[in-house]
Amino acid sequence: MKNIFIYIVLLWSGFAFAQNEQLAQYYYDKGDFEKAKISYEELLKASPSNTQYFLRTVDCYQQLQQFDLAQKIIQERYNRYKQGVFLVELGYNFQLQKNESKAKDYYEQAIEKIKTSPNDVYGIANSFEKKVLLEYALKSYQAAMQIQPNYNFNFQIGMLYGQLGKTDQMIELLLTESYKNPQNANLIQTQLSRFMNGETDNTAFKDAMRKALILRTQKDQDVFWNHYLSWFYVQQKEFGKAFIQEKAIYKREPESLSSIVNLSQFALNEDDTETAEEILNFILLNTKDLDLLVQTNSYLMQIKIDRAQEKDYPIISAELQQLLTTYEITPFTLSLQIIQAHFLAFNLKKTEEAKTIIKKALELNLNDYQKADAKMELADILLLEEKFNQALIYYSQIQLDLKNDVMAHEASLKAAKTSYYKGDFEWALKQFKELKAANTQLIANDALEYFLLINDNTVADSTQTALKQFAKGDFLIYQNKKPEAIAQFQSILKTFKGQEIEAVTLLRLGKIYESQKDFNSALSQYQQIIDNHGDGIYVDEALFFSAEIYNDELKDTEKAKPLYEKVIFNHQDSIYFVDARKKYRELRGDKNL
Repeated sequence: MKNIFIYIVLLWSGFAFAQNEQLAQYYYDKGDFEKAKISYEELLKASPSNTQYFLRTVDCYQQLQQFDLAQKIIQERYNRYKQGVFLVELGYNFQLQKNESKAKDYYEQAIEKIKTSPNDVYGIANSFEKKVLLEYALKSYQAAMQIQPNYNFNFQIGMLYGQLGKTDQMIELLLTESYKNPQNANLIQTQLSRFMNGETDNTAFKDAMRKALILRTQKDQDVFWNHYLSWFYVQQKEFGKAFIQEKAIYKREPESLSSIVNLSQFALNEDDTETAEEILNFILLNTKDLDLLVQTNSYLMQIKIDRAQEKDYPIISAELQQLLTTYEITPFTLSLQIIQAHFLAFNLKKTEEAKTIIKKALELNLNDYQKADAKMELADILLLEEKFNQALIYYSQIQLDLKNDVMAHEASLKAAKTSYYKGDFEWALKQFKELKAANTQLIANDALEYFLLINDNTVADSTQTALKQFAKGDFLIYQNKKPEAIAQFQSILKTFKGQEIEAVTLLRLGKIYESQKDFNSALSQYQQIIDNHGDGIYVDEALFFSAEIYNDELKDTEKAKPLYEKVIFNHQDSIYFVDARKKYRELRGDKNL
């Protein structure tokens, strides 16, 4: 009984203590430092060795300008523990009182302390960094390395150089550190990438990085620097330049193509199909690996199909058949079988032949992911045929078989779109709402777009008349019936002129015209959004797509530049903000982005 009583008392004490800590934190966050001070003093009295309570108590004194009290408890703490970090706290207490000479004196004492007790560097340097006393943090690390040569704070020093604006020194030190200690290279590259891709105009930093790396590749024949320069170019999405470095590496180390294969994926993901095609053809010439040959040929065929006009279809059909004859119908060639089926269904409108190919593929000895790939294609073809319920069955199977996987989320998105196409907007809206939180950004963005489309147009028109017509137009796009889709959207513009649906209809028309290379018609649609729906949610897309047409297709950079500029300054929450900023800087004349 006595033990139970002790246990209850201890449990209650722990609960009360936790509550006191939460209360102190609440007052501190709220800025009520008088009450926070009292709470932290009580907590410190109960746990005298707790550094966090001590520092919070000091901070409360300082916020209340009770500097004498702060000095007293810091000095007592230093007398007791003799840790250099409290010398930094004493100095900072004087700095807050504008007594720079006394502050400097204590800071120098802290650095001297490192010379007699090098282990103190961790606390001292960290305290300087937290107080944004970066020069002193730098001195702390340098002092420790002078006393203890086996200490390595090159990474920390390099990062401090960067924060102090000494970017040349930062780059030089971090590149040297990467080379001497390759195990730190990934961490260093992550931080360098943050500097290169930060919010500020960092052209000078990128320029310095490029020059430093090129210089090292010229001076030192170690392929380490070719790898590093390739990494740098990938960060800048300059995949052609990265490929030059990767070829140089492969020439000297022909054992593996993995880096070049990865580079082809980066280029494909960023829609740099020209460079991707060049890389893929290089892989074909330099490998005998069956898996890699099939994978590479699959990517090359997909690029051809995406570019193809109707006159190219017979050649593509023959090439696909030849590849499958060469590599045979096996689980290893599933990617080619799926491409062939998709091409037959969506391009040649031969859905029965396409379904036969997929059903035969499903009889092969496939793993779970391969089965999901095949089922996804079969569902897509059934959807093309307007067999909505059958398509939903296959999408649901994928969701059940690969729960929480990216492919399951993709199947969920396609199922939601299927419900949307068939006019079941209530169910589709629920699914899109859930998918807005998907881990995959592309799926989340797509789900958000459809969620807003359905939600906004349901609020504007409870009968959903316009939305039903719009969903028909979207389904015609899915079926690759572009002329019919154009007619459908033009009809919506006439019938529902000036209504909520107008802006997104103009956007859809613009994208169809773009896909047909009718850029003037596309620009006309986007301009109507800019002129008449400037306060809507589609104006950033209209601006960005217009800028892209002028910049990439019509080569009229003077018209592109102000459009990118409007995205940058008026639509900072746009998903196109980063790309618009990069393109704008290029057009403005910034070098070495």
